[in-house]
Amino acid sequence: MTKEITPQLTENDSLHEASPQSSEISIDPKLPGNSRIGRDNPFEFGRRNLTSETDVWDHNAWDNVEWGEEQIKEAEKKISAQHENPVPEFDRKLYNSNPSRYWDIFYKNNKENFFKDRKWLQIEFPSLYAATKKDAGPLQIFEIGCGAGNTFFPILNENENEHLRIVAADFAPRAVELVKSSPQFNSQYGHACVWDLANPAGELPEGVKPHSVDIAVMIFVFSALAPNQWEQALGNLRKVMKPGGKILFRDYGRYDLAQVRFKKNRLLEENFYIRGDGTRVYFFTEEELRNLFTKDFRENKIGTDRRLLVNRKRQLKMYRCWLQAVFEVPQ
Repeated sequence: MTKEITPQLTENDSLHEASPQSSEISIDPKLPGNSRIGRDNPFEFGRRNLTSETDVWDHNAWDNVEWGEEQIKEAEKKISAQHENPVPEFDRKLYNSNPSRYWDIFYKNNKENFFKDRKWLQIEFPSLYAATKKDAGPLQIFEIGCGAGNTFFPILNENENEHLRIVAADFAPRAVELVKSSPQFNSQYGHACVWDLANPAGELPEGVKPHSVDIAVMIFVFSALAPNQWEQALGNLRKVMKPGGKILFRDYGRYDLAQVRFKKNRLLEENFYIRGDGTRVYFFTEEELRNLFTKDFRENKIGTDRRLLVNRKRQLKMYRCWLQAVFEVPQ
């Protein structure tokens, strides 16, 4: 008998970021049959599909995995048990009072070791790389929650567009310091600043004019906000986006392994948790994203990336789930 959710990842493992591409497979967007959904967002999510359960142990990762009713019930059972021992009220207020502090400590401890070159961006969000082409014209890309520059530097290094401007912002000052101090930083095209997407004063990022952003990148960012911050964050996002602009989104999906494995005293509120390092994380559904973003933006595409990772030696199955979306700003 195999175990559906593995205990091998400890509660303090942060799983702050995950790639939408399997580690064992590379994807050429020019391959025949590599279908594109929409004009600018193929949402490939990898192409290794499990067609027979007998093959499950042949590889370390499988893409586009459908979840069965039994698996969903098991996840719901574990999540229900989390409600029995939520985060105590005093600690909940502490974690929610200054969330940027914990991200600052995270980047202090991890520094550039947390940098991951998001090469998959070329496949999942090709409009980003289209902006770097020599003849793309004046465009501004804004990476919100830049961390160590995981989107900022891959785009900057590919840039051939003399008129491109790339802005990186994070509410953790140490993350911004990492970006600015990197030898890859190029102030001719790039700018980095401290900015809280959900700041209640509605302040704009340093050096960003109202309605000037053509492409906003939000990858594992919105999940760090508390639900009561969402409305303010979207209001601030509206202020920076240009009519006709695009919002590129990727974040954690409901019943992801990272959610199911949380134990006692980690639940802040429904589907919202505190990790062992003090950073917060929310797990979304497609419908939640749709209800949130389509009040002001137009849905181009929302997709669910379900991945099955396996430990062949221990015969363990690990289910991951991420949501990906592209929203457009009405003209």
